[in-house]
Amino acid sequence: MEYRFCLTTLVCALYPIAPVHAQYPTKAIRLIVPTAPGGVADISARIVGQGLSESLGKPVMVDNRAGASGNISAEIVAKSTPDGHTLLWGFIGHAINVTLYDKLNYDFVRDLAPVSLALSGPFVVVVHPALPAKSIKELVALATSRPNQLDFASSASASYLVGLLFTQTAGIKMPHVPYKGAGPALTALLGGEVQVAFPAISGAIPFIKSGRLRGLGVTSMQRSSAAPELSTVSEAGLKGYEATTWYGLMTPTGTPREIISRLQEETVKVLRRPDVKERLAAAGADPIGSTSEEFAAYNRSEIEKWGKLVKASGAHPD
Repeated sequence: MEYRFCLTTLVCALYPIAPVHAQYPTKAIRLIVPTAPGGVADISARIVGQGLSESLGKPVMVDNRAGASGNISAEIVAKSTPDGHTLLWGFIGHAINVTLYDKLNYDFVRDLAPVSLALSGPFVVVVHPALPAKSIKELVALATSRPNQLDFASSASASYLVGLLFTQTAGIKMPHVPYKGAGPALTALLGGEVQVAFPAISGAIPFIKSGRLRGLGVTSMQRSSAAPELSTVSEAGLKGYEATTWYGLMTPTGTPREIISRLQEETVKVLRRPDVKERLAAAGADPIGSTSEEFAAYNRSEIEKWGKLVKASGAHPD
């Protein structure tokens, strides 16, 4: 009996039990998405989540937690166990909220660890077809001749700030009309209640293709594969103008580095798959797949960029 105990002890010493992170994942992974089902955030999260599920060997369950401009989702993940089994589908709204809200129940930089900037996509400048503007230059000229007479629809802090950045860069005055969601904002534009909007390209493409809305340009620095015929706002005259929506994986701070590295590596592999690229392109998103360090730096730049605009505009949550 004593001999067996010594032998067992010796075997354990020679072959130590693998740490938990080496066995990761040990159960289903919960991916918290900051929007309701159906939009580009939800669709892209499900595409990437499915790929991760296949590569990690455990289900990746999308959990939609919309509300408070993304703060509900971020708080859930920030306060979850840091073991890699609860992830956040971070997006532009989280970076904006750092300055927009006077007080949050979490710290975006301190409490959440970046894994990988997964993808980005442009917003698009769209107008009602009755508006006599068929290019960015014509829209700017029209707004210049009619100060405060053209309204633009906004559906969230991001779309409002994208529109505000456009008006400031162009030196024009267009009041904004807030709506509760991208759907109602586009409906208002389709009905002629407002004349201009800056939605994510994925939601606007069907209306542009059908001719119910006129697309004037995309807000990224490169043309979008979803609508390559549309010029960028920058090349159309407003040099340097850029505003993109983005999504990336984040975990609670304290998650073992080995787990973050595993997630980052698998995410990049998924984003390089031709079928995933094709599905994301159809949703108006371009895959990126960054390192954790690159995503952290990008977050800091986004917080600074939009923070300056928030402070200058005096914007605050309704």
